[in-house]
Amino acid sequence: MRLSIISDEISQDVDVAARTASANGFDGLEIRSAYGVTPHHLRDVELDRVRTVVLGHGLAVSGFDPPALKCALPRTDAELTAVRELVVDSIRRAERLGAPFVRIFTFYRSGDPDPMLAASVAREVLSGLTQGAVPLIVETGMRTNTPTMRHVLAFLDALGDDHTGILWDPGNSVFSGWDTSPFPADYLAGRDRIRHVHVKDPDGQDSYVRLGDGDLPWPEIIAALVQDDYRGWVSLETHWRPDRILSQAERDEPCGESFSRGGVEASTVCMQVLRELVEAAS
Repeated sequence: MRLSIISDEISQDVDVAARTASANGFDGLEIRSAYGVTPHHLRDVELDRVRTVVLGHGLAVSGFDPPALKCALPRTDAELTAVRELVVDSIRRAERLGAPFVRIFTFYRSGDPDPMLAASVAREVLSGLTQGAVPLIVETGMRTNTPTMRHVLAFLDALGDDHTGILWDPGNSVFSGWDTSPFPADYLAGRDRIRHVHVKDPDGQDSYVRLGDGDLPWPEIIAALVQDDYRGWVSLETHWRPDRILSQAERDEPCGESFSRGGVEASTVCMQVLRELVEAAS
């Protein structure tokens, strides 16, 4: 497996993020917000700058994380068109970056998860879409219609798509309250379709903490990935800051210096923990 970290969990300055990731023995940088700009608003000149910086530090771009389908279920043709255009343009941006995927969600929910309804709307959004060289992967999202692996699998079955992979984020499942112990059951259910893993450690539904201090058995999870010869990215999404708890708004729309403040220190600690877990499992 290969280790990466989401860029803005370190810094809005991609050079700082790449330098820190490289210094900690990581292989890639997953791109979310950069230079104070949300990913779906990065201009081509900024995308080219990001790619140059990442490659210049000997890293790969490990993913592209726009807020695609991270909104309420669209109800009008205009809203559907806006969601579709964001996906289409995100694929174009990811191709320019050389990213291996575009992460998508399954719409915010107002009550219980409804992956079947989300799939019916997503089918309209994605119908006839040419993904080109950059596939889409669906995240287990904390406030979306797929907070757990079983919800994602139901969504993909209803979507009728055997090719779209899964971004497994067990921290979101715990934080959502829908699955306080997503390992090993969720992993075993979806492991054949997992294409990317986000690593963060929740303390119930209150906050995220230093990797290793929370609710998830990350040593066992990493060991299972190693045993199963997982070849994808394992990507740190720190979400912990030593001096404060990120707000729900910051987690929903991560961007800017207020979000990234303290990220160098927190992420450096967690990168060291994650690298040690992988070395021990290997």
